[in-house]
Amino acid sequence: MTELRCTYRLQLGPGLGFAQARALVPYLAELGVSHLYLPPSFQARKGSTHGYDVVDPTSISEELGGEAEFRALVAAARDAGLGIVLDIVPNHMATDDANRYWTDPELRARFFDIDGASGRHRRFFDIDDLAGVRQEDPEVFAETHRLALSLVRDGLVDGLRIDHPDGLADPAGYLRRLADAGVEHVWVEKILSPELDPPVGEQLRDWPVDGTVGYEFLNDVCALLVDPGGEEPLTELYAELTGETRPFSEIAFEAKLEQARTTFRPEVERLNRICPVDGVERLLASLPVYRTYDGGRSPEDRAVLEQAGLPDLYDGKPAEWVTRFQQTTPPVMAKGVEDTAFYRYCRLLALNDVGGDPGRFGIPVERFHAANRVRAERFPRNLLVTQTHDTKRSGDVRARIGALAGMASEWAEHVRRWVGINAPLKGEAGAPDAVEEYLLYQTLVGAWPISAERLEAYLEKALREAKRNTTWVDQDTAWEGAVKAFARRVVAHEPFLEDFRPFAERVAEAGHRSAMAQTLLKLTVPGVPDIYQGDELGSLSLVDPDNRRPVDWELRRTILDCGAGGSDRDREKLALIRRVLALRAERPGAFAGAYEPLDAGPDVCAFVRGGQVLVVAVLREAGLDERVAVPWARPVRVGDITDERSYGLLAR
Repeated sequence: MTELRCTYRLQLGPGLGFAQARALVPYLAELGVSHLYLPPSFQARKGSTHGYDVVDPTSISEELGGEAEFRALVAAARDAGLGIVLDIVPNHMATDDANRYWTDPELRARFFDIDGASGRHRRFFDIDDLAGVRQEDPEVFAETHRLALSLVRDGLVDGLRIDHPDGLADPAGYLRRLADAGVEHVWVEKILSPELDPPVGEQLRDWPVDGTVGYEFLNDVCALLVDPGGEEPLTELYAELTGETRPFSEIAFEAKLEQARTTFRPEVERLNRICPVDGVERLLASLPVYRTYDGGRSPEDRAVLEQAGLPDLYDGKPAEWVTRFQQTTPPVMAKGVEDTAFYRYCRLLALNDVGGDPGRFGIPVERFHAANRVRAERFPRNLLVTQTHDTKRSGDVRARIGALAGMASEWAEHVRRWVGINAPLKGEAGAPDAVEEYLLYQTLVGAWPISAERLEAYLEKALREAKRNTTWVDQDTAWEGAVKAFARRVVAHEPFLEDFRPFAERVAEAGHRSAMAQTLLKLTVPGVPDIYQGDELGSLSLVDPDNRRPVDWELRRTILDCGAGGSDRDREKLALIRRVLALRAERPGAFAGAYEPLDAGPDVCAFVRGGQVLVVAVLREAGLDERVAVPWARPVRVGDITDERSYGLLAR
């Protein structure tokens, strides 16, 4: 396998198939990545924009170019020294006429998890036309993995990213079967609770994998860069504007319980047919993690159940009930927290991302170091992300919004002023309400400049996900229209823009400093950095589908080739990535070596890799005047190492 130095995630689909990806290989090789990280590439339903709605896991997607083009892409990558990581979808397939496993009644009964009593099938989350696959059956596993295993065995694919393993009946058994089949490198899309097991959070089980896809790092590095001094004033501002004073945990539990009682009613009914249990909806909403795995027998599961106040949850229950309960808590968590509560609680939106806990305002440097040490010991090839196709915001947008914590009082003054300036722009319905208006202002400073079309599309999704004044199922188009109209008026309202533009530029500059520190840390702490397509330049993307917009590849090639084009910030970000990836290629031993934290105060994150490379990330401006003890030299002022910027790197 090509040495894992950095993966680069492409989001294939209409306009970016295997042939177009092949044309990008020289650019990606020159950038310095080691692996091309592909999304699901098996045959999906007609018109699929993402590949997660597979209809035939035994064939390569014709829409993306078919097997010949896939092999041509792999060959080009190999010739350029790049490996291949492939995303696969074992948990579900599309209920589509093109899916022979679904249309054949005999195959459907064998391959899919069907409720014999109702005829309903286990779904992927709340999506009726994605049906759960019975991967616990060895024959089903063998058939649905025939192509994936052959690609690994034949050397076309180096490793697999496993989508949503928590939906499977037996994730550990599934992963052991992959390992037994010869798949040596596997990453799981597993969400770990940041607050379950202090000081470093819930840990990945001892599965035969290289690690997770990296959401725990995303949330830790975001929290590290959020100024803890902003918590009190931002909490007070949020309460003043919205009247909301409850902690996030209460809002999350309420949303999970709501989802268990409504969206996941079929799953609850199936559980009660197996074994009637009073208040099963409340039980589903009570776990502090996505799921347990062995019915409460492991120390990890016992700790989870004790924390939830449910130590006897699985006692006396049939094995089928326990398994299905464990398969149901992940969608309740995902839809209740990430796709509901994250849009209802808007104290600081930078903290509202996949795997995050918005109730945790920030973390000290010591906790960040502790998590890195654990990763270095247990899963040194864990992926490290700051943006994926599933994140609520790009890393750069998150960095801008997070920077508001460092200017909380000034931000509060501006928001109060904007509420007054824009009050006449509201229609008779009074839309947006206070929560929605505050979400709008944070989104604007995070993604500015943004077109009215992109903003309206985002707001529509955010409003429906929040399920407060409109929902996907019961759409209040009048309310939605009023909120969109308000947003259109706001971004064209000169009295607002006169006050907003200068402040937004200050936020953008502070956010850029945070984003650069964030990028340096992703590239240097233990693990394998992953770059989402286009994110080597400034990326101001919001939630899907906004983050799947076409990428200007020519601009990136031009900047890489001759350092011209784009903005100063774009060029600085790409130059940092290229520099660090070149250093990783030159000194692989250093980045596979020890991780040694250095004490430089609460406003600086500093460490040495392998005794050779000193990394310094400035979290807040006060850190520039701190001194750090360079192991091979005398102590140095942080600002001298970083040239007064937010990041610095010294190689011995």
